[in-house]
Amino acid sequence: MIDPPFRSPRSTLGGLNHFGRMLDKIRCEIEGTLPEEYRPNLGLSVGLDGHLCGFLGVDYSRVREKVIEGLGDEEIVEWVFESGLRPNAFQRRIWNGFSEKFAWRDRATPFLEQVKKEDGMENRDDIQTVFDSIDEREGRNRDH
Repeated sequence: MIDPPFRSPRSTLGGLNHFGRMLDKIRCEIEGTLPEEYRPNLGLSVGLDGHLCGFLGVDYSRVREKVIEGLGDEEIVEWVFESGLRPNAFQRRIWNGFSEKFAWRDRATPFLEQVKKEDGMENRDDIQTVFDSIDEREGRNRDH
């Protein structure tokens, strides 16, 4: 179990899962405090960062630039919504449902199975999604 300096993927920002966590990870990477094990997946197009940016119609690199400029969470949210998609309630529900189930019976399942194996949790049937795995690894109660 690790204690990273960023939010759960279930925490919402702008009404969207993972958004705040992505910004937290970018800030840590810029400050040089991002734990090494998070670096390989940072901004990866096939990961949650890339999926979220793709959904919103913005480039991850541009979001990173806004973090470097020192914009706060709400300023970045507004910039993203002005530059790409401003999701309505239905679209937010679609993203949140998709992200909550990421790696459950989809193309990311093999990745999750590998992570579970590396963490010695291959027999944990209760860990079925990337969110479950992240919150377990980071010591969070999944009910929050």
